[in-house]
Amino acid sequence: MHETILVESAGRVGRIWLNRPDVHNAFNSVMVRELRGALAALRDDAAVRAVVLSGRGRSFCAGADLNWMREIVRYSYAQNLEESTALADFLHELYAFPKPTLARVNGAAIGGGTGFLAACDIVVADAGARFGLSEVKIGLVPACIAPYIVRRTGEGRARQYFLTGERFDARRAAEIGLVNDVAPPAGLDAKIDEILALLLSSGPEALAQCKELLRRVPGMDFTEAGPYTAEMIARLRISPEGQEGMASFLEKRKPKWTE
Repeated sequence: MHETILVESAGRVGRIWLNRPDVHNAFNSVMVRELRGALAALRDDAAVRAVVLSGRGRSFCAGADLNWMREIVRYSYAQNLEESTALADFLHELYAFPKPTLARVNGAAIGGGTGFLAACDIVVADAGARFGLSEVKIGLVPACIAPYIVRRTGEGRARQYFLTGERFDARRAAEIGLVNDVAPPAGLDAKIDEILALLLSSGPEALAQCKELLRRVPGMDFTEAGPYTAEMIARLRISPEGQEGMASFLEKRKPKWTE
Protein backbone atom coordinates (compact mmCIF):
# COMPACT_ATOMS: atom_id res chain seq x y z
CA MET A 1 0.00 0.00 0.00
CA HIS A 2 1.15 3.52 -0.77
CA GLU A 3 0.34 6.82 0.88
CA THR A 4 0.73 9.14 -2.10
CA ILE A 5 0.50 7.02 -5.26
CA LEU A 6 -1.48 4.14 -6.76
CA VAL A 7 0.20 1.41 -8.78
CA GLU A 8 -1.73 -0.81 -11.19
CA SER A 9 -0.55 -3.64 -13.37
CA ALA A 10 -2.98 -4.89 -15.99
CA GLY A 11 -1.61 -7.24 -18.60
CA ARG A 12 1.51 -5.79 -20.13
CA VAL A 13 1.01 -2.21 -18.92
CA GLY A 14 1.90 -0.79 -15.53
CA ARG A 15 0.30 2.46 -14.40
CA ILE A 16 1.53 4.80 -11.70
CA TRP A 17 -1.00 7.36 -10.50
CA LEU A 18 0.05 10.37 -8.44
CA ASN A 19 -2.69 10.18 -5.84
CA ARG A 20 -2.97 13.42 -3.89
CA PRO A 21 -5.84 15.04 -5.83
CA ASP A 22 -6.78 17.34 -2.94
CA VAL A 23 -3.44 19.16 -3.41
CA HIS A 24 -3.30 18.70 -7.19
CA ASN A 25 -0.81 15.84 -6.77
CA ALA A 26 1.91 18.09 -5.37
CA PHE A 27 4.91 15.95 -4.47
CA ASN A 28 6.84 15.61 -1.23
CA SER A 29 9.59 13.34 0.06
CA VAL A 30 7.12 10.51 0.67
CA MET A 31 5.90 10.60 -2.93
CA VAL A 32 9.44 10.65 -4.29
CA ARG A 33 10.33 7.62 -2.18
CA GLU A 34 7.18 5.76 -3.22
CA LEU A 35 7.71 6.58 -6.88
CA ARG A 36 11.23 5.16 -6.75
CA GLY A 37 9.93 1.97 -5.16
CA ALA A 38 7.14 1.63 -7.72
CA LEU A 39 9.58 2.04 -10.61
CA ALA A 40 11.89 -0.61 -9.16
CA ALA A 41 8.99 -3.07 -8.81
CA LEU A 42 7.72 -2.46 -12.35
CA ARG A 43 11.24 -2.73 -13.74
CA ASP A 44 11.58 -6.18 -12.19
CA ASP A 45 8.12 -7.36 -13.31
CA ALA A 46 8.79 -9.29 -16.52
CA ALA A 47 5.11 -9.15 -17.51
CA VAL A 48 5.12 -5.35 -17.65
CA ARG A 49 6.25 -3.99 -21.01
CA ALA A 50 5.41 -0.27 -20.68
CA VAL A 51 4.55 2.18 -17.90
CA VAL A 52 2.11 5.11 -17.88
CA LEU A 53 2.52 7.95 -15.36
CA SER A 54 -0.50 10.16 -14.63
CA GLY A 55 -2.34 12.01 -11.89
CA ARG A 56 -5.65 11.42 -10.17
CA GLY A 57 -8.14 14.24 -10.20
CA ARG A 58 -7.86 17.47 -12.18
CA SER A 59 -4.07 17.86 -12.29
CA PHE A 60 -0.99 15.93 -13.33
CA CYS A 61 1.30 17.47 -10.71
CA ALA A 62 1.32 21.00 -9.32
CA GLY A 63 4.97 20.86 -8.25
CA ALA A 64 6.36 20.70 -4.73
CA ASP A 65 3.93 20.44 -1.82
CA LEU A 66 3.60 23.68 0.18
CA ASN A 67 3.63 21.93 3.56
CA TRP A 68 6.80 20.09 2.57
CA MET A 69 8.35 23.40 1.48
CA ARG A 70 7.51 24.89 4.88
CA GLU A 71 9.51 22.05 6.43
CA ILE A 72 12.54 22.20 4.17
CA VAL A 73 12.90 25.95 4.72
CA ARG A 74 14.15 24.98 8.20
CA TYR A 75 16.42 22.14 6.96
CA SER A 76 20.19 22.34 7.05
CA TYR A 77 22.26 22.23 3.87
CA ALA A 78 22.94 18.51 4.49
CA GLN A 79 19.24 17.76 4.90
CA ASN A 80 18.35 19.76 1.80
CA LEU A 81 21.04 17.96 -0.16
CA GLU A 82 19.62 14.58 0.89
CA GLU A 83 16.11 15.58 -0.23
CA SER A 84 17.23 17.05 -3.56
CA THR A 85 19.50 14.08 -4.29
CA ALA A 86 16.56 11.71 -3.82
CA LEU A 87 14.56 13.76 -6.35
CA ALA A 88 17.47 13.83 -8.80
CA ASP A 89 17.89 10.07 -8.43
CA PHE A 90 14.20 9.46 -9.11
CA LEU A 91 14.26 11.58 -12.25
CA HIS A 92 17.29 9.72 -13.58
CA GLU A 93 15.71 6.35 -12.75
CA LEU A 94 12.61 7.40 -14.68
CA TYR A 95 14.67 8.69 -17.61
CA ALA A 96 16.86 5.56 -17.73
CA PHE A 97 14.00 3.11 -17.09
CA PRO A 98 14.54 0.17 -19.49
CA LYS A 99 10.89 -0.01 -20.57
CA PRO A 100 8.97 2.68 -22.49
CA THR A 101 7.38 5.32 -20.28
CA LEU A 102 4.42 7.52 -21.19
CA ALA A 103 3.28 10.63 -19.34
CA ARG A 104 -0.48 11.09 -19.46
CA VAL A 105 -0.78 14.79 -18.60
CA ASN A 106 -4.27 15.54 -17.36
CA GLY A 107 -4.29 19.19 -16.34
CA ALA A 108 -1.62 21.33 -14.70
CA ALA A 109 2.04 20.28 -14.70
CA ILE A 110 4.04 22.91 -12.84
CA GLY A 111 7.66 23.05 -11.67
CA GLY A 112 8.83 19.61 -10.65
CA GLY A 113 5.69 18.17 -12.23
CA THR A 114 6.98 19.39 -15.57
CA GLY A 115 10.22 17.59 -14.79
CA PHE A 116 8.36 14.33 -14.13
CA LEU A 117 6.86 14.33 -17.60
CA ALA A 118 10.09 15.51 -19.25
CA ALA A 119 11.90 12.44 -17.94
CA CYS A 120 9.38 10.15 -19.68
CA ASP A 121 9.84 8.87 -23.24
CA ILE A 122 6.55 10.06 -24.73
CA VAL A 123 4.26 12.78 -23.40
CA VAL A 124 0.58 13.19 -24.28
CA ALA A 125 -1.27 16.14 -22.77
CA ASP A 126 -4.90 17.05 -22.77
CA ALA A 127 -5.67 20.27 -24.61
CA GLY A 128 -6.46 22.09 -21.38
CA ALA A 129 -3.16 21.28 -19.67
CA ARG A 130 -1.03 24.15 -18.37
CA PHE A 131 2.71 24.19 -17.81
CA GLY A 132 5.18 26.40 -15.99
CA LEU A 133 8.69 26.54 -14.60
CA SER A 134 8.09 29.18 -11.99
CA GLU A 135 10.85 28.42 -9.48
CA VAL A 136 12.57 31.79 -10.03
CA LYS A 137 9.43 33.52 -8.73
CA ILE A 138 10.26 32.25 -5.24
CA GLY A 139 14.01 32.67 -5.48
CA LEU A 140 14.80 29.11 -6.56
CA VAL A 141 15.77 27.39 -9.83
CA PRO A 142 14.48 24.28 -11.68
CA ALA A 143 17.70 22.50 -10.83
CA CYS A 144 17.06 18.75 -10.66
CA ILE A 145 14.66 18.82 -13.59
CA ALA A 146 16.90 20.97 -15.80
CA PRO A 147 18.72 18.11 -17.61
CA TYR A 148 15.43 16.65 -18.81
CA ILE A 149 13.74 19.92 -19.76
CA VAL A 150 16.80 21.08 -21.72
CA ARG A 151 17.02 17.75 -23.57
CA ARG A 152 13.39 18.05 -24.61
CA THR A 153 13.13 21.71 -25.50
CA GLY A 154 16.70 22.76 -26.31
CA GLU A 155 18.65 25.42 -24.47
CA GLY A 156 17.02 28.42 -26.16
CA ARG A 157 13.47 27.52 -25.09
CA ALA A 158 14.64 26.42 -21.66
CA ARG A 159 16.33 29.80 -21.15
CA GLN A 160 13.06 31.57 -21.93
CA TYR A 161 10.86 29.59 -19.58
CA PHE A 162 13.42 29.08 -16.81
CA LEU A 163 14.10 32.83 -16.62
CA THR A 164 10.61 34.25 -17.11
CA GLY A 165 8.71 31.62 -15.12
CA GLU A 166 5.74 32.23 -17.41
CA ARG A 167 2.88 29.76 -17.80
CA PHE A 168 2.06 28.24 -21.19
CA ASP A 169 -0.56 25.96 -22.69
CA ALA A 170 -0.46 22.49 -24.24
CA ARG A 171 -0.23 23.83 -27.77
CA ARG A 172 2.88 25.80 -26.87
CA ALA A 173 4.31 22.82 -24.98
CA ALA A 174 4.02 20.78 -28.17
CA GLU A 175 5.62 23.53 -30.25
CA ILE A 176 8.74 23.60 -28.05
CA GLY A 177 9.03 19.81 -27.84
CA LEU A 178 8.05 19.39 -24.20
CA VAL A 179 4.95 17.45 -25.25
CA ASN A 180 4.77 14.93 -28.09
CA ASP A 181 1.03 15.06 -28.71
CA VAL A 182 -2.05 16.95 -27.58
CA ALA A 183 -5.48 15.35 -27.33
CA PRO A 184 -8.92 16.59 -26.28
CA PRO A 185 -9.60 15.59 -22.66
CA ALA A 186 -12.17 13.00 -23.79
CA GLY A 187 -9.65 11.50 -26.21
CA LEU A 188 -6.61 11.40 -23.93
CA ASP A 189 -6.90 7.73 -23.00
CA ALA A 190 -7.58 6.68 -26.58
CA LYS A 191 -4.37 8.39 -27.66
CA ILE A 192 -2.42 6.70 -24.87
CA ASP A 193 -3.84 3.32 -25.89
CA GLU A 194 -2.89 3.97 -29.52
CA ILE A 195 0.73 4.61 -28.54
CA LEU A 196 0.80 1.63 -26.17
CA ALA A 197 -0.35 -0.65 -29.01
CA LEU A 198 2.59 0.54 -31.12
CA LEU A 199 5.05 -0.01 -28.29
CA LEU A 200 3.74 -3.48 -27.43
CA SER A 201 4.13 -4.59 -31.03
CA SER A 202 7.89 -4.06 -30.78
CA GLY A 203 10.52 -6.32 -29.24
CA PRO A 204 10.99 -5.57 -25.51
CA GLU A 205 14.77 -6.04 -25.63
CA ALA A 206 14.97 -3.89 -28.77
CA LEU A 207 13.07 -1.12 -26.97
CA ALA A 208 15.42 -1.29 -23.98
CA GLN A 209 18.47 -1.17 -26.24
CA CYS A 210 16.92 1.66 -28.25
CA LYS A 211 16.54 3.69 -25.07
CA GLU A 212 20.19 3.05 -24.20
CA LEU A 213 21.16 4.13 -27.71
CA LEU A 214 19.26 7.38 -27.30
CA ARG A 215 20.87 8.05 -23.92
CA ARG A 216 24.44 7.37 -24.93
CA VAL A 217 24.95 8.29 -28.59
CA PRO A 218 24.35 12.07 -28.24
CA GLY A 219 27.38 12.26 -25.94
CA MET A 220 29.69 10.31 -28.25
CA ASP A 221 31.91 11.48 -31.06
CA PHE A 222 31.89 9.52 -34.32
CA THR A 223 34.97 7.47 -33.45
CA GLU A 224 33.21 6.16 -30.34
CA ALA A 225 29.71 5.92 -31.79
CA GLY A 226 30.76 3.77 -34.77
CA PRO A 227 32.09 0.76 -32.81
CA TYR A 228 29.40 1.11 -30.15
CA THR A 229 26.49 1.04 -32.62
CA ALA A 230 28.06 -1.70 -34.77
CA GLU A 231 28.52 -3.92 -31.72
CA MET A 232 24.97 -3.27 -30.56
CA ILE A 233 23.31 -4.27 -33.82
CA ALA A 234 25.58 -7.30 -34.25
CA ARG A 235 24.69 -8.48 -30.75
CA LEU A 236 20.97 -7.97 -31.30
CA ARG A 237 20.97 -9.83 -34.63
CA ILE A 238 22.18 -13.03 -32.94
CA SER A 239 20.00 -12.61 -29.83
CA PRO A 240 16.88 -14.80 -29.41
CA GLU A 241 14.65 -11.76 -29.87
CA GLY A 242 16.50 -10.59 -32.96
CA GLN A 243 16.39 -14.05 -34.49
CA GLU A 244 12.65 -14.33 -33.81
CA GLY A 245 11.99 -10.85 -35.17
CA MET A 246 13.85 -11.44 -38.41
CA ALA A 247 12.30 -14.91 -38.82
CA SER A 248 8.78 -13.56 -38.32
CA PHE A 249 9.41 -10.82 -40.88
CA LEU A 250 10.72 -13.26 -43.48
CA GLU A 251 7.94 -15.75 -42.77
CA LYS A 252 5.29 -13.00 -42.89
CA ARG A 253 3.90 -13.68 -39.42
CA LYS A 254 3.66 -11.75 -36.18
CA PRO A 255 6.57 -12.16 -33.73
CA LYS A 256 5.91 -14.17 -30.58
CA TRP A 257 6.19 -11.18 -28.26
CA THR A 258 2.92 -9.79 -29.65
CA GLU A 259 0.93 -12.83 -28.54
